[in-house]
Amino acid sequence: MTETKKARAMGFNHIALEVGDIDEALEFYAKFIDFELRGKSDEMAFIDLGDQFLAIQKGRRQGPDDGRHFGLVVSDQDMVRRSLEEHGIEILPGPLLDFLDPWGNRFEIVGYDDIQFTKAPHVLRGMGLENVQKTDSAIEELKEKGMAPD
Repeated sequence: MTETKKARAMGFNHIALEVGDIDEALEFYAKFIDFELRGKSDEMAFIDLGDQFLAIQKGRRQGPDDGRHFGLVVSDQDMVRRSLEEHGIEILPGPLLDFLDPWGNRFEIVGYDDIQFTKAPHVLRGMGLENVQKTDSAIEELKEKGMAPD
């Protein structure tokens, strides 16, 4: 039996979250991240993440997420932690920077500097983030896969 060739997964174009109200969600997310909108309607909004985006759509009906979450990569994880604390947003127990938005979507905040995820230099430049750096451990992880930045 021959195996059919398969396409290689390359990443995410976007993540979609369901919320109760688009304007309230944008106001909430603006408490801890600086962002530009790619587009907005009464039912949806798109937060630009350079070459990716976060889609927010009206209509959350399920209960809060527990283990299900997504990792939002940010330029400065400590800055997000301070913003969450300043706005009284509860950080979930554990070693990671996790919290729930008002609709129960679980965020895990991940610092760009310390993970394998990387953006191309021209994308970082377009985002105004050309000076973000990787830690030595993140660079080593990328080197192991032949993906270290120049």
